[in-house]
Amino acid sequence: MLSETPSTDPRRAGATMRDVTGDHYFTAEPTTAAQPREVEFSAAGRDFNLTSAGGVFSADRLDPGTAVLLRKAELPSPGETGPLLDLGCGFGPITCVLATCAPGATVWAVDVNERARALTAANAARVGAADRVRVAAPDDVPADLAFAELWSNPPIRIGKAELHELLRRWLPRLAPEGVAWLVVARHLGGDSLHRWLVEQGWQVERHASQKGYRVLRVTR
Repeated sequence: MLSETPSTDPRRAGATMRDVTGDHYFTAEPTTAAQPREVEFSAAGRDFNLTSAGGVFSADRLDPGTAVLLRKAELPSPGETGPLLDLGCGFGPITCVLATCAPGATVWAVDVNERARALTAANAARVGAADRVRVAAPDDVPADLAFAELWSNPPIRIGKAELHELLRRWLPRLAPEGVAWLVVARHLGGDSLHRWLVEQGWQVERHASQKGYRVLRVTR
């Protein structure tokens, strides 16, 4: 079961892609005032209360696409040893859920946004997983590291070419038997991304659809 506490600020109803002051969530060094706030949600049978801030993805709530991903994808088992990757971690909700589900796994939380990385590190400590979460900028991930699982609510708004380049960079980092879990809104190109991934030679299954989102399971 997964639930979320909705934002009460009407300005935030659609503010998952850009803060009201104009910073993109994929800005490396956001200038938006941080103004920390709490985000509460439930996933994997546990309640989470994490710290978020302005200038990061979905600052005021658990993003609806992320909620669908955590509800519908196959979360790692307690025996999973990883390593696991949260690509575009934001303030860390996926990272914290993965680390909670798989207490023996190392979780890499990757984001270009330095504020997002700091929040994820703090939230990992908050759920008791600081020793197993590695927070990094994309270029700081060891080149020889292969991931058992890749999880992402990818940044569609960076543009199709940039999104494709992002996936070309990171999907090959899957281990031979690895799996990637992606969530994309249908109206933002979820089905076309599915087709493109197949054209690139990946095995893609539409694992679930809910509330206008596609959950894709991607393997070699």
